[in-house]
Amino acid sequence: MSKVVIKKGVYAKKPVVNTVFELIKPVSNGNKGLFVTVEGEPLGFPNRNLRVMLDDERDVEYTGVVETPEQPEETDAEAMDRIAGRFKILDDMSDAVANGVVRGLIVSGPPGVGKSFGVEKVLDEYDAMSKLSGEGTRTEIVKGSMTPIGLFQTLYHNSSAGNILVFDDCDSVLFDEVCLNMLKAVLDSGKKRTITWKAESSTLRREGIPDRFDFRAGVVFITNVNFENVRSKKIKDHLAALMSRCHYIDLEMDSERDRFLRINQIVRDGMLDEYEFGEEANKELIDFMVENAKRLREISLRMVLKIADLRKMDPDTWKELTEATCMKRLGA
Repeated sequence: MSKVVIKKGVYAKKPVVNTVFELIKPVSNGNKGLFVTVEGEPLGFPNRNLRVMLDDERDVEYTGVVETPEQPEETDAEAMDRIAGRFKILDDMSDAVANGVVRGLIVSGPPGVGKSFGVEKVLDEYDAMSKLSGEGTRTEIVKGSMTPIGLFQTLYHNSSAGNILVFDDCDSVLFDEVCLNMLKAVLDSGKKRTITWKAESSTLRREGIPDRFDFRAGVVFITNVNFENVRSKKIKDHLAALMSRCHYIDLEMDSERDRFLRINQIVRDGMLDEYEFGEEANKELIDFMVENAKRLREISLRMVLKIADLRKMDPDTWKELTEATCMKRLGA
């Protein structure tokens, strides 16, 4: 990695004089003038990428390249094993919530990669066993937006020991401070998890819901939000508090390549069997997605099924139909 000496510059209104940094990006010209992007490792600087403002390009001296050991490139097979391993952990942790071993689980990953499928499969089996024992359905899956009072009601109705409450892409509760404080109480590590609502509410009175109750159930969050990359400092602190109370699984599928490998894995395991296209046609469909990855509105298992539906509808013009209904316009 290249090193630079900044002989004279300014960062956060403070002078930078004769300091060595690792170079991230050479001198560039921005709205506020010349700057160089460096990694802030020296003492007194935050440990992240920094923009140091300059008066002149000559205020930076490039000192050469420091060799860094090459990391072996991950093969497709290794990446698929890694992804499959994360989903196996997801299945195991969902089972742990169902059996009361774990109180709370947060599952983070990009949309359309099958986050919900594994959790719902485990919970369907749990509900089936509950019905056989005469207890009825013990799980509820909440989707969409939710207000704080709505969250309080939902928590109350699912508060009994043995119940499991799943928030699936219900991200509004993760960006509301009142909701977050309730969730922190729900997932508290103490023996008693008491939830309170001290504001006046005719809704709670009408439904006979007390303003205070103990929560004994399990909770699962399925979200596209990466808790570790949220920008708002205030919300990030709340989410960090949730993570400290929960088991947090990042499915580690941040790249386009990872998503396509996940798609290949699921198609290989029979996702398109009901369409009866055959192995060659399945490969052609996935290859078509890879070739048009930059134009597809999303790279997901849902998109695979959309295109498969179009192919079944018209085997001759499915590519044109896909371009018209699933892709961004050229130049958009």
